[in-house]
Amino acid sequence: MPIDAAKALAAEPRSGEIAWNAKDVQLYHLGIGAAANPDKHSPATDPDELRYTLESRLHVLPSFATVAGAGSPGVISGLSMPGVEVDLARVLHGGQSLEIHRPLPVEGRATATSRIAAVYDKGKAAVLVMRTEVADAHGPLWTNDAQIFVRGEGGWGGDRGPSALPHSRLRSSGGTPTEPVDGEPDRIVERPIREDQALLYRLSGDWNPLHADPEFAKVAGFERPILHGLCTYGITLKAVVDTLLGGDVTRVRGYATRFAGVVYPGETLRIRMWRRDGEIRVAVSAVERDDAPVLADTIVQHS
Repeated sequence: MPIDAAKALAAEPRSGEIAWNAKDVQLYHLGIGAAANPDKHSPATDPDELRYTLESRLHVLPSFATVAGAGSPGVISGLSMPGVEVDLARVLHGGQSLEIHRPLPVEGRATATSRIAAVYDKGKAAVLVMRTEVADAHGPLWTNDAQIFVRGEGGWGGDRGPSALPHSRLRSSGGTPTEPVDGEPDRIVERPIREDQALLYRLSGDWNPLHADPEFAKVAGFERPILHGLCTYGITLKAVVDTLLGGDVTRVRGYATRFAGVVYPGETLRIRMWRRDGEIRVAVSAVERDDAPVLADTIVQHS
């Protein structure tokens, strides 16, 4: 069996040193569309965008944690854990959650410790939860959970887990993450995706050919390369921070989502936001495909 759940769960955690600097942060921000203001009349040197791109004003969007160290343990590294041997073309990123323990520094060196925290048998697929805890000399920085969906690898009679994909260790103050949001959104913004966005984003460390190679994308069942789910994840958090959190990245305490659909470079994201006590609910869709869902069950917790 390609996935040995017992072996994966019993495996010793893997630890490694990661490091990043201002250039890594700037590259990540550009990879999620910083300075590409959708208002054509606003220059890339808008002071609000320079917070993401100019080293003298730089702050770090918390979703940078998903790429810090240019290969910080995540989806692909999870596939090399003991008990896991699968075909990369069958793998999809099902969801992501992030807890921020302290604001991320512009430059840092830390230890990342990762393990398979859960394995679920969904019948026609398996779901792996890859948990990574990162700490520096001053203590914990963040905890990352990546939910890895592997098509065709279920059916061994294991724990089915939650009825939906495992979402997050975060808990919504307004109910469970799968509850629909009532009422009109407090804000709606649109973010165009560049045709080369995936090629730029992958320079931050996610080299999966699904996002660059047309032939590989076809083998995986897509008409052409798709945008990284974590790129959409970052674009969405930036939109929330910029519109509802006053541009203050340090207010973000947690961020979780389920990847509900794909995004193709060149499309436009429609991002709907609802304020709740201590959190913001978000739904993201692809404008050109009749608002096809892209991110669902999305929560940004904040101070």
